[in-house]
Amino acid sequence: MKIKFLSIFFLGLILSGCVGVSSGGIFGTGVSVALDPRSVGTQIDDSIMQKNLSARVILMDKKYILSVKSKVLDGRIFLTGKVNNPEEKLKLTKLAWETDGVRSVRNDIKIKEAFSFKQSAKDLLITSQLRTALILDRNIKATNYQIDTYKKKIYIYGIAITSEEKDEVIKEAKEILDVKDVIASILIVDDLRIQKN
Repeated sequence: MKIKFLSIFFLGLILSGCVGVSSGGIFGTGVSVALDPRSVGTQIDDSIMQKNLSARVILMDKKYILSVKSKVLDGRIFLTGKVNNPEEKLKLTKLAWETDGVRSVRNDIKIKEAFSFKQSAKDLLITSQLRTALILDRNIKATNYQIDTYKKKIYIYGIAITSEEKDEVIKEAKEILDVKDVIASILIVDDLRIQKN
């Protein structure tokens, strides 16, 4: 009886680690596997594309590790960050298009200007305010969104469960003080190639 109880206890302990994967996840998709509306296969494909692109970008030049971010959703690549000149931006766009399985590339990379601590602090504040608003709104799954702010322009990437959720996210972003523009690349679950059952 005691051995049976211990066996069940340890089996439960081992299996409890299988419930969902954290937002970093094994593949680092940025969205929890348990909450992500994409199928697991699509998540894995996107993660492989993400890792492939990141590795190729770093091989191109190590300085891009911190200055350029990429996100892959349903085969669509979104690029953000800052580079020194327009040629670098074009090279990164070309590199993204050369990724196996890519369906589209959206390049929101900006050309660097003189660093402004004040501007960076404002951008960070705007991002934090929007992230907090999304977390507090019960109609929005905040974990499904990535937010970047550059010069008071908010870039939002993610997957909305409904078009109403997408509209709510954009509305929340526009209500933040000092925001100049909201650039939303939000896919709706129904628009995905393969959806989770």
